[in-house]
Amino acid sequence: MNSKHQTKKQCRQRLKDLLKHIKNIAACQAQPMQTLARTLSNWLEPIACMWRFTRNNGITEGFHRKMKLIQRRAYGFKNFNNYRLRVIAQCG
Repeated sequence: MNSKHQTKKQCRQRLKDLLKHIKNIAACQAQPMQTLARTLSNWLEPIACMWRFTRNNGITEGFHRKMKLIQRRAYGFKNFNNYRLRVIAQCG
């Protein structure tokens, strides 16, 4: 599951293997295992994308976190230009 930088052919093979594992998990009588099988089935496409492509939006999320932190610190300030300047100063 944690492999990255795979070719399209490798991803297809891994997907076939994952589908076999999901089928085996779904055959189990335990309710948590059946829930896991449904969850993995619902997330097949994102899992395959994770294998194929390694980009994520972590940088964007980091900027949003910094902006929210600045906004929390500046609670009560009414001047948007000061907020904007602080964001530029913090996030570059």
